[in-house]
Amino acid sequence: MWNEIADYFKGFPAQKKVALFLLKKGFNIGDNARVMCGSIEIPHTQVAKELNIDRRVVDATALRIIENEELKTIFQHLQSVAFLRDAAKGLGLGVIVITPDDASRPGIIGRAASEIARHNISIRQAIADDPYLVEDPKLTIITEGEVSGDVLNDLKKIEGIKEITFH
Repeated sequence: MWNEIADYFKGFPAQKKVALFLLKKGFNIGDNARVMCGSIEIPHTQVAKELNIDRRVVDATALRIIENEELKTIFQHLQSVAFLRDAAKGLGLGVIVITPDDASRPGIIGRAASEIARHNISIRQAIADDPYLVEDPKLTIITEGEVSGDVLNDLKKIEGIKEITFH
């Protein structure tokens, strides 16, 4: 998917930067070519300020997306998700961050979830970065309560895991 989007914005690096930002944040584009978070409109000036670009680049990007039926379908259905990682401590939850050797290798999420379940720990949330959108993708698992060292040691034995951190 990202390759098609990158090709569409070839020659327009600032617009490509906007499209990547929208994907990463889960901001969608409404029929009126406005940046949205669900049903809440986000001013293009705010997006431009965040990316340190001119607002007109955001306007042009949104229009180009709406004009392309494939991209329109993708960007109109993006959703933001409540990511609990930074709030977990205040909620009494545990956080495990797994860095894979190769994020496109199948099975890491399943093996990690199975190992956590084997320790009778419930997973509240699991979010994996898309390796096409993020330079150093990670799998973040939010658990019901903090995790013991035994769990982390067992997770480290899983093939394909380069590094594990926890909070």
